[in-house]
Order: sequence, then C-alpha cells, then structure tokens
Amino acid sequence: MKNLNISLCMVMTVVLVGLGGSVPSGFNYGDALDKSLLFFEAQRSGKLPMQEQRIKWRADSGLKDGIQQGVELVGGYYDAGDHVKFGLPMAYSVTMLAWGAIEFSKEMTDLNQIGHTLRAVKWGTDYFIKAHTQPNVLWGQVGDGVSDHYCWERAEDMTTSRTAYKIDEQHPGSDLAGETAAALAAAAIAFRTYNSSYSNLLLVHAKQLFTFADRYRGLYDESISCAHQFYASSGYSDELLWAAAWLHQATGDDYYLKYVVDNAVYMGGTGLAVKEFSWDNKYAGVQILLSKVLLEGKAGSYASTLKQYQAKADYFSCACLQKNDGYNVLKTPGGLLYLHEWNNMQYASSAAFLLAVYSNYLSAAKAQLNCPEGQIQPQELLNFVKSQADYILGKNPEDMSYLVGYGPKYPIHVHHRGASIASVFSLHSEVGCAQGFDAWYNRVQPNPNVIYGGLVGGPDRNDDYSDDRSNYEQTEPTISGSAPLVGIFTKLQSSYGLQSSYGSYHNESPLPQKKNPSTTYLSKELKPKTPQGAPVEFLHSISSSWTVGTTTYYRHKVIIKNTSVKPVSDLKLVIENLSGSVWGLSPTGEKNTYELPQWLKVLNPGSECIFVYVQGGPQAKISIQSFH
Repeated sequence: MKNLNISLCMVMTVVLVGLGGSVPSGFNYGDALDKSLLFFEAQRSGKLPMQEQRIKWRADSGLKDGIQQGVELVGGYYDAGDHVKFGLPMAYSVTMLAWGAIEFSKEMTDLNQIGHTLRAVKWGTDYFIKAHTQPNVLWGQVGDGVSDHYCWERAEDMTTSRTAYKIDEQHPGSDLAGETAAALAAAAIAFRTYNSSYSNLLLVHAKQLFTFADRYRGLYDESISCAHQFYASSGYSDELLWAAAWLHQATGDDYYLKYVVDNAVYMGGTGLAVKEFSWDNKYAGVQILLSKVLLEGKAGSYASTLKQYQAKADYFSCACLQKNDGYNVLKTPGGLLYLHEWNNMQYASSAAFLLAVYSNYLSAAKAQLNCPEGQIQPQELLNFVKSQADYILGKNPEDMSYLVGYGPKYPIHVHHRGASIASVFSLHSEVGCAQGFDAWYNRVQPNPNVIYGGLVGGPDRNDDYSDDRSNYEQTEPTISGSAPLVGIFTKLQSSYGLQSSYGSYHNESPLPQKKNPSTTYLSKELKPKTPQGAPVEFLHSISSSWTVGTTTYYRHKVIIKNTSVKPVSDLKLVIENLSGSVWGLSPTGEKNTYELPQWLKVLNPGSECIFVYVQGGPQAKISIQSFH
C-alpha cells in the first residue's frame, strides 16, 4: 500500500511514542492545544453557532436561563460534567484563556489558533456582559448544584432548576465581582488589536465591577449560599488585588497600580507566600503579574513594594521547582504537582501555566529566578512546565493521557453527562432525570461521545488512577482545568514542538477552488524549485487560511517525495522569504537552511515527508542546497 511508504515528518513523533521510541519532543502539543480548545465548544450553553461549532454531538440548551428572574442569561459555560453555570470558576477560566492569548499571541497566530481562542474567550465575556445588568448587580450562577446532581441527563434535555442567583449592594460578592472584572480586563487586552470597540466595552464593565467589588465587600458564597458546597471562597482580598492588577495592565492607569501597592500588606499581597494558584486563590497570579511591571522597569516609586510582590512570586515558583529549601509543593512519585485529592489536575495545570508566563517575563528581562537553592534560568522553568504537560499527555506511571481524546490511551468513562449519553442527533427521545442513571451512568461501556480536550481530575498522590464514571474525584473534567492548558500547549508547541495542529482528527476541509489571493501563490513560477536530476520533488498546497486584522495568513503544506531509486540522506533545504514558523524540519544553524528531523535522516525510494509553515503573503521560496 502506498501509505506505508509515507514518512510524515509531522506525525512521526506520535507514532514513535506509541511504539515506545525515543524522540526529542515526544508529544504533539499542537494537537493537544487543538483538543483543549474543543473542550470549550463542548461546554457551551445557549444557542450554538452551528457553522463554527466543531463538536457535533452538542445542540442548543439552556435557552430560557434567567427567564424566571426576568433577565436574559443565555450562554456561558457549563462548569464540568454537570450543567450549573458557576460564575467564579467560569470567570477564572476566561481570565486564563485571555492571559494565554495575550502572553502567547504570536505563537497562537502562527498555529492558527488565535481565532478559536478568542472565540472561547468571547463566549464567556458575552455572557458576563449580559449578567452584569447594573453597575452594582452581577448574576453569578444559573442552576442549583444539588438538584442538578440528582439527575443524569443531557444539557439538551434539562429538567432541573434553572434558577439564577445574583450579588448586589445588599448581597455582595467581592471575590466573584473581582474575578469577573479581571476576566473582562484581560479579555479587553486580548481583543484590543482585533476589535477595539468590543475591547472598550469590556473595560467599561470591568471598571464598574471592580468598583462594585471594592465598595461593597463580602464573600459571594454567603450571598449565593447554594454555591458554597461546590465552590466555597476562602476570601476576596486576592481577587481585589487581581482585578486591580489586570485593570492596570489594561488601562495603564496609575490608580490601579497604587491600589495594589497601598493594599499590599493589608490584603496579603506581599505578606502571603503561597504554593497554590487556582480559581479560589489568585495570590501567586497577582505576584507574578506585578513582577512583570517591575521587570519591565515601569515600577517607578512603587519599586520597593513590587520587589516584595516578586519575592513571593519567586517563593511560589521555587516551591513548584522543588528548590525552596524544603518548603516545596508535594509531587507524586511520577513527578506531578499534587495539591488536592479532588481534581488535582486543575491545580497542576494552573501552576504550570503561571510558570510558563513567569519564564517569559524573566527571559524578556534577561533575569533569573532566585531560589534558596540557587539561581534558576528561565529555561529551567519552562522545562518544568514541559514535565507537567508531558505527565498530563502520557509520560506517567499509568502510560495514560489525562487529556481526553489525546493519544492512544485516555479515559473513556469520563464523569460527564453529555459525553456519557448518546447525542440528541442519534437518540432523539428525551433521556429523563432518573433514566439517565439507569441507562447510561451505570453502563460499563465507554462513553458514546468523546469529550475532546477535557482534563480529568487525574491520579492520586501515588499516581494511581481508576477510570470509573462514578469516580468523579478523578474522572470529571472542568473548564478551570483545561483553560490554562491553552497557553501551556501554545508555548510548548512554539518552543519544543515539531508539529502543529495540522493532522488532528477533525482537519478542516480543503479550501474551495475559487479565485482568491491564495491561488496566485500556487502559480508555476512560485512552485518550489527542483534542480534537474534532483532525487526529490516538492508538492505544495495550502491547507487553510485565516485573517487577523488586515493580514491574511496561509498554512502551507509541502510534501517532499523521493522520486529516485536510491535512498536520499543529508537533505538540506534553503527556505527564503519565510516570515512565519516551520514545523517538521530542523534548523541547521546556517541562515535559512533546514534539514530533515533527526529521526528521519534517510528518505527511502518512493517515500514522502511532509512539513508545514505558516505565512502571511506569498509562499516561501524552497530549493535544495545539498544531498547524498
């Protein structure tokens, strides 16, 4: 069969992992990124945008949310394997998505994922705008966790209560309002280049919510008491600092920087050294975000206080890296950060994301991390991030990917209502509240729908994992777990990956053959030049395109085929006029010169190899420098 002769440069890593081979990268972070974003499409509540909805087993749901209270609250995200829209973890998840889009914007654009990421952010922020009906009113929850958990049914069949709950001046929630303000401020930065009017609207709501959170102080779960059993808040001071830090990033207004400085001691920003970053505890995030101001030389008269913030940022980072003089975050024997028995993976992913961001900040400032056990280079932080990501994707004692749908072995009995029940498109009859438990929850068969990109709760402190639908502490995915992965996998793909999301399970259809700028780039004059007598030929095509602002980007796919009767080795290519990234080839150190990956030094007769690059404008010029 012809396919057996194709050596795909871009998927070789995954093949070797399955065979137990040794590869430089080991994992396809681009594919993991793609799947992480798909999880947010599976968690959508409301009227689904069918043309861009890639998860086809989902349909519209929650279309009357808020109607009992006379407010329109359609949209947003379901929290986990249930159908409650919890405001605090949803806002945190949107903040993480937006922060990833800010910090790794160029990398996301190169990977053709900035559009999907911003759509995931906007699905959340559109909902927050609806929920913020007055300056001092925020609807913080739809649905009740207790009644919801009594039923096992699809979102499309929901019969449980959809009561909406709010915070206001008499029933404050500084933590919820503060986190929502942070999410909107971060999203405003992420959207500024692409939609300035929407960015400005987000900032209006963010500023109002911060003022509301600061002026009317209180814990949200004392006002929305039914949230306490599921997402109890440990305090609101961290969210006030967090919101102010993000508003300073979004506006440059000195008022917000002065706020975090004036309240540094009183609110614990410079006094609390923490080992956790999560939907509930934002201190480490505040400390690292404010370290950015210091590292960029923008601290001014606030430098001494911001240095105290950075000292606590260093404490968190050193504790994760096990360089904190014994005061470290616990790790499992297999190497995973371990903070909580219930759904630990979300805490590991959040910590890894924060270290990836801090690595960027330190690297840009040509600075090091100062730990009790020595100075740590920014690359070492990123290496640690990679170790956590690799554990998630399968480098662990169970040899299992904890990212659903990724790799050859992943959880198939995920604690998720929609994934565990046949889709409304295949099972048209309603699945009732109790019927779902009898017919679907207790089934031993795998879930009929794959909840791509869901990060399950993960193993225990001994790296043991039980793939059982009833084992919700380990098998339930959450949006707060998957949100940090978007930034993590983007960074790792850019730094380590030799692959992109090209080749993942749901490839985009070929572009229609119509006259557009891309067809001119495929003209005969611009095809890769193959010298006369050369043993290989190039087949060039465009697999997709997208527009950011006024620039159109193209994903170029190039097949290298050995057309001779002899093996080709040491093939070196010169790629000129390249402005984007390349996946599937290794740079040689010479300008514009690339070679085949280390594991594919020889291209046998009739064999093919694929590489991909992303480019704005005309295609790059490819030629052969040398071969044997």
